Amino acid sequence: MKLLIQRGMQMVERNFHCRSGEIDLVLRDGESLVFVEVRSRSHHRQGTAAASITQRKQKRIIRAAQYFLLRHPQYQRWPCRFDVVSFDGDAAGEWIRDAFQVPYP
Repeated sequence: MKLLIQRGMQMVERNFHCRSGEIDLVLRDGESLVFVEVRSRSHHRQGTAAASITQRKQKRIIRAAQYFLLRHPQYQRWPCRFDVVSFDGDAAGEWIRDAFQVPYP
C-alpha cells in the first residue's frame, strides 16, 4: 500500500467485503477510482503472485467493485481501473496498473 500512497493515490477503503467477493484496496488516483488486489507468494512452486489472479478471481473482484459503486454513488461516474500489487518471495512489490478490465458482453 505504501507504494501506491507514495505515488499520490488516496485511500478510500480497505478490505471491502460483500457476498460477491472482496476488494483489498480502493483508492483514488486523481479523478479515477482504482480497485487493487494485493497478492503474495513466498515461493514460485505454484507460479507468481500476479499469475494467481485467475479469470474466476477477476470476475469476483469485478462483481465486488460493481457492488461498491452501488453502495457509493458519488463514484459511479468516475473512470475505474483494476490494479494488482504482487509480492514474490523477498522481492520488492510489483505494481501492475490496469491489470485487467471488465469484459464486454
